[in-house]
Amino acid sequence: MTHTTNDQPARRAGGAVVPVLAFAGIVVAVMQTLLVPVIKDLPQLLDTAPSNATWVLTSTLLSGAVATPIMGRLGDLYGKRRMLIVSISLMVVGALVSALTSTLLPMIAGRTLQGFAMGAIPLGIGLMRDMLPREKLGSAMALMSSSIGVGGGLALPLAALVAQHADWHALFYGAAGLGVLSIALTLLVVPESPMRAEGSFDVLGAIGLSAGLVLFLLPITKGSDWGWTSGTTLGMFGAAAVVLLLWGLFELRSAAPLVDLRTTARPAVLFTNLASIMVGVSFYVVSLVLPQLLQLPKATGYGLGQSMVVAGLLVAPLGLTMMVTAPVYARLSAKYGPKVTLILGMLIIAIGYGAGLGLMSAAWQSLVISVVLGAGIGLAYSSLPALIVGAVPASETGAANGLNTLMRSIGTSVSSAVIGMVLANTAQNVGGVAIPTMHGFRVSFLIATGAVAIGLLMALFLPKPDRASRLRASSEEEAALERAEQVLRGFRGRVLDAEGAPVARAKVTLIDRRGRQAGATLSEPDGSYLLAVPSEGAYVLAARASGFGPLASAATHSGEELAVDVDLALPGESVSA
Repeated sequence: MTHTTNDQPARRAGGAVVPVLAFAGIVVAVMQTLLVPVIKDLPQLLDTAPSNATWVLTSTLLSGAVATPIMGRLGDLYGKRRMLIVSISLMVVGALVSALTSTLLPMIAGRTLQGFAMGAIPLGIGLMRDMLPREKLGSAMALMSSSIGVGGGLALPLAALVAQHADWHALFYGAAGLGVLSIALTLLVVPESPMRAEGSFDVLGAIGLSAGLVLFLLPITKGSDWGWTSGTTLGMFGAAAVVLLLWGLFELRSAAPLVDLRTTARPAVLFTNLASIMVGVSFYVVSLVLPQLLQLPKATGYGLGQSMVVAGLLVAPLGLTMMVTAPVYARLSAKYGPKVTLILGMLIIAIGYGAGLGLMSAAWQSLVISVVLGAGIGLAYSSLPALIVGAVPASETGAANGLNTLMRSIGTSVSSAVIGMVLANTAQNVGGVAIPTMHGFRVSFLIATGAVAIGLLMALFLPKPDRASRLRASSEEEAALERAEQVLRGFRGRVLDAEGAPVARAKVTLIDRRGRQAGATLSEPDGSYLLAVPSEGAYVLAARASGFGPLASAATHSGEELAVDVDLALPGESVSA
């Protein structure tokens, strides 16, 4: 599969690009936590059975899981900003559909459309990689990755306040308004990325992946209702395994796959994705346990007797701390690398859950747990896109980060199913009502601690990146050091016209032996360019500029700096490589 860029150089990203993209991520998170305050009332509000009402949440989960890798690939092919706008537009339409109905089927349809917004996170990360200078990229991606937790933490008390004092449909109108604002800001501030992946969209691959994910995630979310050993549950798990296996074989033989499984199998990508599942599991446990513990009446002997709004406010620091952690992550990652910050984040999560086992007797203790876990989850979430971006070609950023976001979603889905089962099986029956017990809450925290331990093991298997590939983000001095190191490991030279004059802003692309883009840059006003190489070997340097014919030049890199001047021909002239 060949990758390239379009002919137009990227517009320089303004200072507002990062907050606008992060705001898009927050809007997505708001959509996810929108119905948390009214979950228990959904059967009554929609006049349906409790088992049917759960589809309002399940439909969003399934559509988000399916849409995330697909929207990422479409962004790589047709423009990341374009698909970001499409994702949020579908969310707005879905929110309006849900706002205008009180019946089950239209509500499920609206919530399904809202799930497509999940693609905004990997698309935003891809845009940042394509536009931002290296010294700003680490902190920007950290903020974008953490926005899912920031929005969720902030939305919980606000949604509780709305649900407590207004009609519940106002929640959807508010989400639609935020979506419209995000689209407007994106159109005004965010330029389109020039990076493109050549080829066509893999329709069969998209259908196969969608079918496999639905068959896998549906029994996870509905297993408690169907029975974990029922024929339906086990049959769907078996069908998912068969479909995903066949899909994988098809993708390996495809010239333009939806997901490049060979890239995904690289240790840096594989173990990052496995760790992402465990981080997703640990993130969702606190969201399921603390609000219930806080709102249980004190008459139970362990409930903390707080209102819905107060409970939301006490859990909100989880998201706020994640947001504050983003610049801290940038400095730590610049000095030690994203692998170390991922491990540190997981250790902090483990400490938070371990300490939480003994901090469940007062409301202020929930605040402490939220802050500690927010710091750990913020560091872990911030590390994930940096590890992915550092391991894949630029033209595959959208699809690769989409797959990583999917791994997190799978983690939260597994967490929801397992913790829901634990709390249900350990509940005590009081007056015909199942009340979660302190034992169930503590077992849930132990499960989260175990998930983090597995994630730590996965993170330890991550290969140590060489210094030149780290995402430096904390200072201009470190950025200069990075550029100096690149000079020692890459091609440099000048782009010249037929008369020997320098050509400014010519697009110079590095292509590896498999025909895939390994790097791209624009020439400076004096015609000079610099391209780092991921490894030694044979490459092709392809250059093109407005008013000139394209040119490709073969070159081999043997580990030291290599100077290669590229001469561009006027249209119609022929120049030998």
